[in-house]
This record gives sequence, structure tokens and C-alpha cells, in this order.
Amino acid sequence: MDLEVTAESLSAAAGRYLAHLAIRKAGPTVRAYGSDIAQLLGTLPVESGPDALTADAIRRYLRQYGGSPVTRARKISSVRNFASWLREQGLISHDPTELIEAPIKRKRLPKALNAPQTTELLDQPDDGRSPKRDRALLELMYSAGLRVSELVGIDLRAIDFSRREITVTGKGNKQRVVLFGRTAAAAMQDYLAEERKPGGGDALFTNARGVRITTRTVQNVIKRWCIRAGLPTSVTPHTLRHTFATHLLDGGADLKTVQQLLGHESLATTEIYTHVSMERLRKTVDEAHPRSRPT
Repeated sequence: MDLEVTAESLSAAAGRYLAHLAIRKAGPTVRAYGSDIAQLLGTLPVESGPDALTADAIRRYLRQYGGSPVTRARKISSVRNFASWLREQGLISHDPTELIEAPIKRKRLPKALNAPQTTELLDQPDDGRSPKRDRALLELMYSAGLRVSELVGIDLRAIDFSRREITVTGKGNKQRVVLFGRTAAAAMQDYLAEERKPGGGDALFTNARGVRITTRTVQNVIKRWCIRAGLPTSVTPHTLRHTFATHLLDGGADLKTVQQLLGHESLATTEIYTHVSMERLRKTVDEAHPRSRPT
């Protein structure tokens, strides 16, 4: 089917595609796709229609904006999804991205603290302006494997101390129930009873003014506690989430359970932690087995 299109019709198609995405994807994802597609259209002649979206045109775009393998892979994904939608709409007869090879993405293993490091971090004496709050948030992050955005967003009404459960809002505004241990529960109750400022609304963690804390506050707390514990200052809130997942798997938890607790949609996302655990096992064997130690 031959279609007579203009550059504006291709831009309009891109607009319709992004509107289609906005219903199904989170805002940051839609903005990232929109930025990539705008760059792509900017490399095409002004009067281009969908038929100008060829493999050669995409390669030229990637040479100009591809940058690192990670960036290139993301832009290929953006263009591939756009091209697939154009084909579904009958605006192109074939998918030009089928001829584009994505770079091999090396999965970077998440960094996690080992058990002694975690103990060293959490078993410090209370210090700072809000010591009980800081201890409670650190214990809770490690106990429940929370994202930092989930942590700061917790409301008091979402906590069930009797069942040690919290309903949190994760990526894509999806809610899930997370569990926390007795140590975290005691730290939270200690903070609520003795330190939390009144007038903080429903927020669990507040600052000295009674206002909900920010993710930057959590980052600063972790950095300060790491310095005192003699741990690398590269430890982040996400490090504690990785540590939670790795320690569960080290302790024998099954992958599906860890997936549910982390709130991962895909099991493949959780599987990376099995590699972390295998690396820990390999290191243990190398250090402990008589035939593995260097001579």
C-alpha cells in the first residue's frame, strides 16, 4: 500500500505514538522515548514521511547520538518500538530496525554489603540531630529492601506493626506489601515514641520542621553513617536494597519470593542477584578450599 505522507504527518504520528505510550508507561519513560524520537526526526529531511525511516537513516542517527553502548542500546529500543507501532498503524510496510544490531550490554552486578559490613553500619551508637529517625530508616531499608522513593513516601496509616507489614507505592504507581523484621519494628517504634516531631501529617519520616524528608536526606544519612563505620562513601540507598536481596538468596530464599518482595515485574530483573550470590560462593570456595587457595 503506497501512502502519500509529509514530514508533518510523521511528526503527527510520533505525537500519536507518545500519547499512546502515555496511557501505558510512566512519565519518565515517555519523556525518554520522546527525546529519542525527536532526535531521530531531527536527522531526517524536513519533508520526510515514514518511508524515510530506513535502516541507513537509523544508523546515521545512531552514529550521531549513539554515544556509549548503553545509550545506543536505549535509542535502538526507542526507535524499534516506534517503528513497530508505525507498522501496526499501516504507515510503513516493514520494520527497518530488524537490520540494526543492538550492542552487547554487559550487566553490571549490583554492589552489596557483606554481613559484617552491614552489621558494622547498623550497630553504631545513635548520633546526629535525628539519631532515632536515621537508625529507623536504615533498619527499614535493609529489612524490607525498599527503594529510596518508597521509603520517603511511607505514610503512618500504611504501617501494620502487628503483622510487620507496610503498603508502599513503587514504580508505575503500583502498590505492594513489604515485610519488615523485629529489629526494624523496634527502631521505628522508638523513633515514633521519642523523636518524631508532631505536625508532620501522615508522613512516617520527617525532618526537624515536621516535613516529610527527601531522598537527598536519606542519601546524606547513609553517607554519614558509612563514614563513621569506616565503609566506602559510595554506598547508596540502592546498595541497601541490593544487600537485602543478596542476603535473602544467600540465606536460601527462592527467587520468586525475592521478586515479589522487591516489586520486580520480571523475574529476569531479579535473577541478576543469583549471579551476585554465586560470586560470593566462588569467593568463599577460593578462600576456604585447600585446592582453591593460591600456593
